[in-house]
Amino acid sequence: MTGPRFKPIPPDEMTPEQKRVVQALTDGPRGGLRGPFPALLRIPALADRVRLLGDQVRFESSLSAPLRELTILVVARFWSAQYEWYAHRQHAAKAGLDPSIAEAIAQGERPPRLSADEGLVYDVCSELLHERDVSDKTFAAAIGRFGETGVLELVGLAAYYGFVSLILNLNRTPLPEGATPLPPLPRG
Repeated sequence: MTGPRFKPIPPDEMTPEQKRVVQALTDGPRGGLRGPFPALLRIPALADRVRLLGDQVRFESSLSAPLRELTILVVARFWSAQYEWYAHRQHAAKAGLDPSIAEAIAQGERPPRLSADEGLVYDVCSELLHERDVSDKTFAAAIGRFGETGVLELVGLAAYYGFVSLILNLNRTPLPEGATPLPPLPRG
């Protein structure tokens, strides 16, 4: 990694709209300008809409915090989004997700010890990402457990973090010094 490719915009060079978005990010649940937003700030209207979508899918979802973080980790691993993985592995631990789950995902493996809900979340996300579809069996189980709203929230969250992962990867958003990067996944 050599990033960031999109250098931070100094506050004295920001437009009024960029400053407004930064203030909204700072005042909101993120508490500051980080993740994809330093890059997205070049398009303030998009950055603001991404902020609003992220607030909805991450902070206002009916899914529990551990299930949201599991979703984010599955997506971050799929895209090998180093910064996303680093940030959300910490969030996952704080939310109470068993650290062995994150470790297995980091290695590209299905975690052996998942609760029924965690297994459904993992399967929906993994099938969508790897198969570009969800089997009828997995879909029926997810609808039965989370309902239509919950399943759509789950997929919305995964889609949002796919977008975020792509921006972070494009930007080569660096890890903090001393952070351990994700290992490469085996080929084949």
